[in-house]
Amino acid sequence: MSHIFIIGATGGVGSRLGPMLIAAGHTVTGLHRKPEQAHSLRASGVQPCHGDIMDMTADELAKASKGHDVIVFSAGAAGSGADRTTAIDGNGPIKAIEAAKANGISRFYLVSVFLDALRDQPPKEGFEHYMKMKREADNALAASDLEWVILRPGTLVSEDGNGLVNASRAIPYGKVARGNVAATLAALIDSPEINCEIIELTNGNTPVLDAISSLRR
Repeated sequence: MSHIFIIGATGGVGSRLGPMLIAAGHTVTGLHRKPEQAHSLRASGVQPCHGDIMDMTADELAKASKGHDVIVFSAGAAGSGADRTTAIDGNGPIKAIEAAKANGISRFYLVSVFLDALRDQPPKEGFEHYMKMKREADNALAASDLEWVILRPGTLVSEDGNGLVNASRAIPYGKVARGNVAATLAALIDSPEINCEIIELTNGNTPVLDAISSLRR
């Protein structure tokens, strides 16, 4: 079993992922920004680690994640402004990659974005900046020597989901429940032979475990 460090542990995906990983026998540490979030993390079985990804240096992140085998980055600025988007969606993964390398953590899972997102609508400056930051983070991880997986979900909806997805290297754009994203991440973490892959994800008709099994080369 693995020792897993989740950045974004209190978000819509991370808060669902932690308990799934614990149920599978892993130990989980969750980075949280607000002190009051520690209680809910402990209640779910996740060891809280207080820190703000916006302000933490790569060295501080390395100290926080020391002793872990896997890093999951599922944090996001959620449309809270360009500066926060740069700090969280852009610089955050890059600092986490540096921390992983410093600690000899080879496995890294990044929640990114479906590149077709909102392409049928007029461009908006804030969203285009968000897409740029996501792409830069993807590029940095893909260029690293880590065993990485970039998961690109479609439009996120705040539901637990039904465990049925469409997951492959190139699929039609669509919506996906945050719970289905978490379940897919959990299945990927339990399939370490799947690495150096970019996977697109939407709701679908295939059970998560079957969808992930089909990605094995």
